[in-house]
Amino acid sequence: MKLPGKIAIMGGGSWATAIAKMCLAQEDSINWYMRRDDRIADFKRLGHNPAYLTGVKFDTKRISFSSNINDVVKESDTLIFVTPSPYLKAHLKKLKTKIKDKFIITAIKGIVPDDNIIVSEYFTREYGVPPENIAVLAGPCHAEEVALERLSYLTIACPDKDKARIFARRLGSSFIKTSVSDDVSGIEYSSVLKNVYAIAAGICSGLKYGDNFQAVLISNAIQEMNRFLNTVHPLNRNVDESVYLGDLLVTGYSNFSRNRTFGTMIGKGYSVKSAQIEMEMIAEGYYGTKCIKEINKHHHVNMPILDAVYNILYERISPMIEIKLLTDSFR
Repeated sequence: MKLPGKIAIMGGGSWATAIAKMCLAQEDSINWYMRRDDRIADFKRLGHNPAYLTGVKFDTKRISFSSNINDVVKESDTLIFVTPSPYLKAHLKKLKTKIKDKFIITAIKGIVPDDNIIVSEYFTREYGVPPENIAVLAGPCHAEEVALERLSYLTIACPDKDKARIFARRLGSSFIKTSVSDDVSGIEYSSVLKNVYAIAAGICSGLKYGDNFQAVLISNAIQEMNRFLNTVHPLNRNVDESVYLGDLLVTGYSNFSRNRTFGTMIGKGYSVKSAQIEMEMIAEGYYGTKCIKEINKHHHVNMPILDAVYNILYERISPMIEIKLLTDSFR
């Protein structure tokens, strides 16, 4: 089995840039969709993304850039979507070209707002892409460390594990090790939840809780994640694997984590709006918190950490009060 040839990167942020670097370590050339023509012009002139991971140099002769999503889709066989989840629908609204015969890879760590469904389900429901032609790309893997070629591990999940293996080989390199899974839904949900829990870790850091408490928080977070996954998508999975627990740990503890940074600002007293403005980059967990809260109304899973983050971000309850209530529930 061989996956179709040309790969396209759909998005222009830091994770998209890191994935492009991975792909070009193995591919002769790629297509790259970016929304803004001025960014494309600057990229070609400078030889690097002008806004993200600016230290990563590219041979732009090996990249076909376009701000026209339809042109990129027509010229590509494998589409790697790396746009922030709140903006996915806006990008896809421009799409006139059918994608049901393409191989879709989602590296989006979020849920489609309003619809409150994971991205793989959205592509199947709205665009007719069969599940066996959809894969999920997940960490633990910070874009900044990929840029520095520090050893990182990725999991590619697809119902068709043979396709997952083929794509995994196309991403692997001296600094990227890959593994495969068929737990598409579980990995997508865990990628959303770990951002929520990273916000919680940041809030606690901003409130001056120490390492001892952070360890208890993350321990409770993986238990909460496991309860949710076993309810919404029962499967014989091991949440101790790196794609679940490892991704949670790096997002909850790392200084590269924008969700932890966002939470830290909230813990220090910033309003949600002021924290978002100062960060300039999107903290996916802010949107993911509301989406998972809505989804859980139908499942009634016990999720005290999610509830605490939701109350702080959306109900404007004092972080000090909400985290104090949370500490009383931990063991």
